Amino acid sequence: MTDINQELEVKAVTAFDGPFKCGTVAIVGRPNVGKSTLLNHILGMKLAITSRKAQTTRHRLLGIHTTDDTQYLFVDTPGFQQKHLNALNKGLNKTVTQVLTEVDVVLFVIEPMKLGDADRKVLQLLSDKTPTILVVNKLDLMGDKGNVLPLIQDFDLEFPFSEIVPVSAKKSLNLDELLKSIRNYLPEQEAIYSEDELTDKNERFLAAELVREKIFRLLGDEIPYSVAVEVEKFEVVGKLRRIFCAIIVDKDSQKPMLIGKNGEKLKQISTEARQDMEKLFGGKVYLETWVKVKGGWADDARALKSLGY
Repeated sequence: MTDINQELEVKAVTAFDGPFKCGTVAIVGRPNVGKSTLLNHILGMKLAITSRKAQTTRHRLLGIHTTDDTQYLFVDTPGFQQKHLNALNKGLNKTVTQVLTEVDVVLFVIEPMKLGDADRKVLQLLSDKTPTILVVNKLDLMGDKGNVLPLIQDFDLEFPFSEIVPVSAKKSLNLDELLKSIRNYLPEQEAIYSEDELTDKNERFLAAELVREKIFRLLGDEIPYSVAVEVEKFEVVGKLRRIFCAIIVDKDSQKPMLIGKNGEKLKQISTEARQDMEKLFGGKVYLETWVKVKGGWADDARALKSLGY
């Protein structure tokens, strides 16, 4: 156990040879605190997409982590959004509140910084009837680890957390201690999924997510939040996957940003997304992308439904 853990008096439960446990764990917090990064590093592979753009995660994503004595069913949720409350974001906020009523344990993820209004909004959604672990992420970015103690005291006054566990998701630090703490609150029952399953999402969904991630990562603030990806065709020919994706934008003026000079930007998006797909799917991928304009889709109930929201 590290010195910082001792300073924060982290309660850790040692795994034992007892009954098998299986349960659901919600990962919640304000946008951009590292929820998806935490899930990816626990799983040991990239499943949830990440970027610096707030609320990159738009779907309830199940990540399955199975050990000898436990099956953890992690539910990665969108960051609770308080700005730009269009139909899309209202629907995503509803997803967060619904997940919180269905899980066995909640991980409330924060950064080592001052408790803000956005954090308090998420705290208000939590129930003291569900075991909730305060996960202080990104400790690797802190110069003086002692600065996190006042922050934890502030949060402790706001909500009765079951445990407090400091981690660095990006560096995979202290994740074993976090898993031990979570296990303490899971119900005793058999595994729901087979041990080789990692998610309940299909490859079509994951392909669209990887294209959207590259858009956000490569274009950053240039491209608005209202961009979606629709897989119009997904074929498996032998060991080759042939995937055809439409990138949906809100305005004609946004198309040139995505395409770039001589199509270079769109080519880069496609190349990097294809490379990630081949790693995730374990085989060759042919990927074709193009840009379509669908004005006002983020406030259009029919458009949202057709895009899977």
